[in-house]
Amino acid sequence: MLFGKFVTMPFPFDNTYSRLPDAFFEPVEPTPVSAPQLILRNDALAAELGIAPDDLTVGILSGNQIPEGATPLAMAYSGHQFGGFSPQLGDGRAILLGEVIDSSGVRRDIQLKGPGPTPFSRRGDGRSALGPVLREYIVSEAMHALGVPTTRALAAVTSGDRVRRETMQAGGVFTRVAQSHIRVGTFQWFAARQDFENLKILADYVIDRHYPECKQDENPYRALLVNVIKRQAELIGHWMQLGFIHGVMNTDNCSVVGDTIDYGPCAFMDDYDPLKKFSSIDQQGRYAFENQAPIAQWNLTRFAETLLPLLADDQAKAIEFAEEHLNAFPDMFQAALSLRLAAKIGIASPNDDDWTMVEALLTTMADDDADFTLTFRHLSAALGRTPIEDALHSQFKNTEAISGWLDRWRTRMQAIVPNEAFALMRRSNPIFIPRNHRVEEVIAAGYEGNFAPFHKLHAVLKNPFTEQPENAEFENAPTPDEVVCATFCGT
Repeated sequence: MLFGKFVTMPFPFDNTYSRLPDAFFEPVEPTPVSAPQLILRNDALAAELGIAPDDLTVGILSGNQIPEGATPLAMAYSGHQFGGFSPQLGDGRAILLGEVIDSSGVRRDIQLKGPGPTPFSRRGDGRSALGPVLREYIVSEAMHALGVPTTRALAAVTSGDRVRRETMQAGGVFTRVAQSHIRVGTFQWFAARQDFENLKILADYVIDRHYPECKQDENPYRALLVNVIKRQAELIGHWMQLGFIHGVMNTDNCSVVGDTIDYGPCAFMDDYDPLKKFSSIDQQGRYAFENQAPIAQWNLTRFAETLLPLLADDQAKAIEFAEEHLNAFPDMFQAALSLRLAAKIGIASPNDDDWTMVEALLTTMADDDADFTLTFRHLSAALGRTPIEDALHSQFKNTEAISGWLDRWRTRMQAIVPNEAFALMRRSNPIFIPRNHRVEEVIAAGYEGNFAPFHKLHAVLKNPFTEQPENAEFENAPTPDEVVCATFCGT
């Protein structure tokens, strides 16, 4: 066994968060596991972080050994969970080892998920079952390959121990990399305690680390709010043009950096349904597909509330400023989504009529339960570059409806150079996504000790926009008996 001792490893740590006041975190070391084994290590990402891959031993990746220079801690935060406020959450099953500066000069956190209890565990075991480890590795790296701002997967290991959830399950530890793990809930932690001194320290820290351009503004905190709103609008637009459903958009899962964080009951839609939800605990559909933008605005409103003391000396003026920019969110989101959806049908510079045409296509897809990913991917065939649209028609029960839409679309495309439209569509429409049934196959096999499906799916998803004839089965939507109706957070 490799138990929790500091080991000399040349990690280039530069840990700024641990130098913040004590109210920001609780120091805690990982609790050793019995028999860790490596499933996969992201050597390319390790190199970006300035870490020799071989130095990322299974002892370090499991929490049994702590690299020299690490300052292990659990971050404090609050959060609204399904609309209800929890004043004390914090990292209950995650430990931040430290920060490094990557090859692009960006500061990145290295965090273990599932390394044992922390002061914020609330009687939980602080562990992770193996399934959530495999899911987060697959989906976060797929999102990166799809170009979505996201946390990254550095490694996945089995723990050799079992954890109790609904049943006893094999355990694992996931190593996550992020620009930071600061959330809307981090700001709520201090606002709920009326600790305005530390709230200002947090805001200054976020500005220095993530939004240094805000320091040029007359009021940097106003600029911070505006920039966080903008990044969230762009992020949700990016999610939705891929059919992605986060599943649990609580404020403690909303990063102020604008990255996708916390892949619990997440999923990609198969057939298009704007009301689609997957989370087993989201009984009311709060976080359904079409609700993601309104919920993002709701979360941002909670963020703005924490910043009110910093936005203006007069609260009425602070509220007026916050409301003005929060009210701009729907238009910002719509602009981001419209641009991306227009690109999916081959239009780089859309007009208002183009959005109407996109809406008509989405309505037709919803009426016929057409597959979201394959409909957009096969649409490029109708430009005449590849055999005509049999694959597209096969997504619809009513081929007359899609044929009528195609006539309208082809008329619009006469004004666009075909080669340019085709290239835009091919780089905007993936053919491979982490299909829910494929992810579930990977998890089921992993619990049996077979990680070959995990490695295969991960390899396919590295190139989501590229035709892979040898892996064509991974393109397919699920058969009726393969459909996944619910996903789980794994807590």
